Amino acid sequence: MVRRHPTAVVDPAAELDDDVEVGPYSVIGAGTRIGKGTRIRSHVVIEGNTWIGRDNVIYPFATVGSNPQDLKYRGEESRLIIGDGNTIREFASLNPGTAGGGLVTRIGQRNLLMMQCHIAHDCVIGDDNIVANGATLGGHVAVGDHVIIGGLVGVHQFVAIGSGAIIGAGSMVSKDVPPYCNATGDRVRLRGLNYEGLKRRGVDRQRIDALRQVYRILFRSQLRLKPALERVRQEVPRTHEVEQMIRFVEDSQRGVCR
Repeated sequence: MVRRHPTAVVDPAAELDDDVEVGPYSVIGAGTRIGKGTRIRSHVVIEGNTWIGRDNVIYPFATVGSNPQDLKYRGEESRLIIGDGNTIREFASLNPGTAGGGLVTRIGQRNLLMMQCHIAHDCVIGDDNIVANGATLGGHVAVGDHVIIGGLVGVHQFVAIGSGAIIGAGSMVSKDVPPYCNATGDRVRLRGLNYEGLKRRGVDRQRIDALRQVYRILFRSQLRLKPALERVRQEVPRTHEVEQMIRFVEDSQRGVCR
């Protein structure tokens, strides 16, 4: 059964699965769906068409599903979809989508969204990411898997951050950050590969060496990207990580930081 504190306000139209816990003074609005085992601490506000999966933990004063901070938003029906096993810490804010971005914001699984971070409208966040204290993701940002975004980072609208990347604290991100890279600064520049992250996920030396070769060709050879990509295809073994890097650079809409 749902464990609901007497001071919590839960709209009758909200759908709460078995074993959901709602703490003191939290407010759960109509249209929300909350999966089994999710724990909502005190003073949390969840509203709108917000769908939350299983076994999440949401800490005090988080605001989940409030209207997008977009002047073009006109009250259209949109959603915030959150997967399983996420941790949403104090004062974090997550907004649903808008008509300009497909009407949905998506958060994957096992993410840690730390204190006072902001996930804006139409963002798509993958799995196993860390968004540290005070980091802000503008609208339409796409983040892969296993990404670390440092404290107080600002990410511009429509930027993509590839899987396995790490963004140093206090950075301003205005262009796409390729997978497996380490980027810092204002505005961010690439500082090499995220070797520690690759090792932690069990990427072997041969695959890391292939990525190192790709990095040198794409970002340190002074070649323009098109001939650099052709050289990568000719010279570098096509591992999974290399393929991801090639696709990311080819598909970049804002251009990649270098």
